[in-house]
Amino acid sequence: MGRRLPPQSGRTRRRFAAGVLAVSATVAVALAGTPAASARTAPAAEHAASAKPAAVAAPAAVPAPPSGFSTTWSDDFNGAANAGLDTGVWRYDAGPGSSFGTGEIETTTTSTSNVYTDGNGHLVLKALHSGTDPNSGWTSGRVETQADGFGAPPGGVVRMQASIQQPNLTTANGAGYWPAFWMLGAPLRIGQTWPGSGEVDILEDINGRSSVFGTLHCGVSPGGPCNESTGIGSGERACSGCQTGYHTYAVELDRSTSPEQIRWYLDGANFFTINSNQVDATTWSNAVDHSFFIIFDLAIGGGFPAAFGGGPNAATASGGTLNVDYVAVYNKPPAGTSGTNIALGKPTTSSSVESAQFPASNATDGNITTRWSSGFSDPQWLQVDLGQSYNLTHATLTWEAATASAYQLQTSNDGTNWTTIYSNNNSPQDIQDTNLNGSGRYVRVYATGRASQWGDSLYELALYGTPGTGGGGPGPATLLSQGKPATASSSENASFPASAAVDGDTGTRWSSGFSDPQWLQVDLGATHTISQVVLNWETAYGTAYQIQTSNDGTNWTPIYSTTTSTGGNQTLNVSGSGRYVRMYGTARSTQWGYSLWEFQVYGS
Repeated sequence: MGRRLPPQSGRTRRRFAAGVLAVSATVAVALAGTPAASARTAPAAEHAASAKPAAVAAPAAVPAPPSGFSTTWSDDFNGAANAGLDTGVWRYDAGPGSSFGTGEIETTTTSTSNVYTDGNGHLVLKALHSGTDPNSGWTSGRVETQADGFGAPPGGVVRMQASIQQPNLTTANGAGYWPAFWMLGAPLRIGQTWPGSGEVDILEDINGRSSVFGTLHCGVSPGGPCNESTGIGSGERACSGCQTGYHTYAVELDRSTSPEQIRWYLDGANFFTINSNQVDATTWSNAVDHSFFIIFDLAIGGGFPAAFGGGPNAATASGGTLNVDYVAVYNKPPAGTSGTNIALGKPTTSSSVESAQFPASNATDGNITTRWSSGFSDPQWLQVDLGQSYNLTHATLTWEAATASAYQLQTSNDGTNWTTIYSNNNSPQDIQDTNLNGSGRYVRVYATGRASQWGDSLYELALYGTPGTGGGGPGPATLLSQGKPATASSSENASFPASAAVDGDTGTRWSSGFSDPQWLQVDLGATHTISQVVLNWETAYGTAYQIQTSNDGTNWTPIYSTTTSTGGNQTLNVSGSGRYVRMYGTARSTQWGYSLWEFQVYGS
C-alpha cells in the first residue's frame, strides 16, 4: 500500500515518521501489466443500488498453529453486535484518506457505522457513501494493532494469518474499493522512514476484481532496489470465491533459511516468494529483520484502483464490507531453542517505569502485547528473580520499536554482584536471540543506550536453562507439572485439551465448557510439597477459583482461594502437599469457558 500514517492516538506516545509517500498509477501497472488490458468495465444497467449483503458464516475458531509453530497472539473478534474494538488491543487510524499519500478519498472514522464487531465473531470494516458525487462523501475504517512486536528472531519463522471475506461486490459496482490486510515495520513508529522500514502487503484487491496481490515495499522511494513506489510484487492472482466466502491469507517471514524468504499463501497454497538475495543485505535487513504491526483497511479510490481503470463512479455501491473472522500470529523458534521459558511469571523489577501502565512484570508475562517501558534516560535495567540458580543456555528479547541500542545480559546469585554473560553494543533491530553460557538466580538486562528519545521498551524477555546449584533461597525449587498427565471436567473441543495447559507451550491452551463449575487437574506422579502455582490465563479467565491438592484424586484440600481474580499471569505462593493439584473454578469472567495457556506447579 505504501501509505504514510497519521499521528498515533490513544495510549502510546509514539509519533509516526513524517514525509510524503507517493503511490502513482504505475503501482498496479508494474504489479499486473497494462491496466487497459486487464481492467473490466460493466454497463450501467448492471449497477446495484447497494452492496450485496455479506454472506452469513459461522465464526471459525482460531486454528491451532502449524506443525513446529506456537500461537504468539490472536484475536477472534468475539465482541457484541455493533460494538467498537478494544482500544487496548487495536487503534483506529481515523482521518482523511488524503493524508495517507495514496490518493484515497475516504475519511476513516471511529464510528461503529464503519468499524464494529458483528456479534457473530467477525470484525467488519464498512465503506459508506452519502451525497451524489461518487468522488466525495465516503467514510470507512482502518485499524492497526497497538502491539508492534510481531516478528521472527534470527533463525526463526513468523506467520501472520487471517480469515477474510473481501467486499461482496463485482466490477460492476465495486469500482474504487481497495481492501487490504498488511503490516508495517515497527521502526516506523520511532521515526524511521517508509519504505526503508518495510511494508508487507498480505492481501490487496481493487475494484471488485476477486483477486489478490502480495507486495514487499523496501529501500527508498522513488526507485531504489525495490522499484518504489511499486515495490516487489506478485502481480494479480485470481481469488475465486473470495468475495462471497471466507478465505485464509498469510505470509511467512522465514529467517531460518539462507537466503531468508517471505512467502505468501492463499488458503494454504504458496503463490509468491521473495528471497533476501533479490535486494542488497542492508535493504533487506532494514525492511524485514524486525517486528511489525498489523493493519486492516478498506480504502476508497487512490492510485492503485485508478491504474486498473477504477475509482468510484455512479455505479459504485455504498455499504461494501471487509469481514475478518480471525487474525493470528504464529512463531517457530530458532533451531536448538527448547524447554521452558524459566523467566515466565517470575518476580521482575526495574530501574524505572514510564508509567504504571508499563510495569516490569509485563516483560515476563508471556503476553507479546504488553511491555515494560523505562524512564527516558540512560542507563536503565530490568531484573528477573528465577527463584533459584540456573545454568542459562539461551535468551530471546523482543523489544518494542523503542529498543535499546546497547545492553548487557548479566547474572547474579545475590542480586547485588553482577557478571556480564552477553553484550550487544549495536542492536540494529528489535528481536535478539542468543545462546548463553552463564549461571545465576537473578538475570538482568542492563541497557546503556537507547535507539530513540523514548525509554527502553521490552515486550518479552525469555530465558532458557537447567536448574543449577547455589543462589537458591526461597522460591519455586522445581517445576513439577510440565508434561504430566492432566485431565479436566470438560474441554471446549478437541483443539483445547487439558494436556495443553501443562505442555510448556504458551501458544496452546486448555479451554473448558461454557458453564460453572469447571476444573483442571494434574497428576504429579507422587506426593510433593507444593510451594508455588503459576496460572497463565487466556482472556477467558476465572474470577473465582480454588487451588486444591489431593493424595488420591478424590478428596481435596484447598490451599488457595479467590473470588476477585483479574486474570493475566498469576503467581501464587502456597503451602500444601499432594500428588494431585487442581484449579477448581466457580465463576467465569466471560460467557466463554475457563481458559489456561499454562498451569504450572512448583515444589519439592
